[in-house]
Amino acid sequence: MTEKERFATSARRGLPAVLLVLLLNASWSSSADDFDTALHEADVLAWRESRRASLMSPTGFLNLAGLYWLEKERSTFGSAADNDLVFPASAAAYIGEFRLTGDGVVMVPLSGVELYSADEPVADALLVADDTSENPAMVTHGSLAWTIIKRDGRYAVRLRDFEHPALASFPELPYFPIDPSWRVEATLERYEEPRKVAASTVIEGLGWSPESPGVAVFEKDGRTHRLEAYSLGERLFFVFGDRTNGRETYPAGRFLYAAMPGEDGRLVLDFNRAYSPPCAFNDFSTCPVASPRNRLPIRVAAGELFDRDAYVGTTIDH
Repeated sequence: MTEKERFATSARRGLPAVLLVLLLNASWSSSADDFDTALHEADVLAWRESRRASLMSPTGFLNLAGLYWLEKERSTFGSAADNDLVFPASAAAYIGEFRLTGDGVVMVPLSGVELYSADEPVADALLVADDTSENPAMVTHGSLAWTIIKRDGRYAVRLRDFEHPALASFPELPYFPIDPSWRVEATLERYEEPRKVAASTVIEGLGWSPESPGVAVFEKDGRTHRLEAYSLGERLFFVFGDRTNGRETYPAGRFLYAAMPGEDGRLVLDFNRAYSPPCAFNDFSTCPVASPRNRLPIRVAAGELFDRDAYVGTTIDH
């Protein structure tokens, strides 16, 4: 099956999920008069279904099989143990090499190795556009596929296996009961100018520098709380911690999106949509962790719980 067929098949099977993704990105009115409890519950349930479909999709996080940082100017790769980057056993013993250049990462394949990109055979050197570019490239080799990611000025090879065993055994995700009281109205207190902030990730020594437009301020049970927001396209992104971390939810915190507010700064934070970062499922993600200022001194008993049985880890035979 070609790369294009894999993605087309996924799209056909997931047509309802595409509609659910619209619900995933939908924003609720900030007016309490417009709130409908039944509609809210249906929306959260639809979001949960879309969340699972996204994790299991070809570009989701359950099929990740490796993350290889490119530390040298040239790195050989393949399944043989004497490669610089050792791929799973299903790969050819020697595939080629990655070269770090001023333009990015160039892949130079060995003769006779079957590789494809955009469903076209790759026989010569290929500049593999990374995930920060307008059109990131993916290279396939049997059931394996890889892309180049760029983080904090560093490059890495992100490997996927479309036949990853986790796809057949992944359990249902656990959640706190849906609680409308955790759908809170907030106000974005904007900085005079958006600012770059320094954030840590689960990778030691790897930073993240998102842009923050300001801080979301909300009240819960008579107390005022503040979360620094990050701008991601037309939405706000939050990485937050709370007192459920470690025992009930993922230790490093959870993620939450909200619609970008208008000039009045009003927005809704629905913590029923809070979810675990990709690193809750495998060792091959580069997730940011909640900063000290975004660790709430309360229990946020809403959203996704952390299920250690759902952790994929490193189950691929390397």
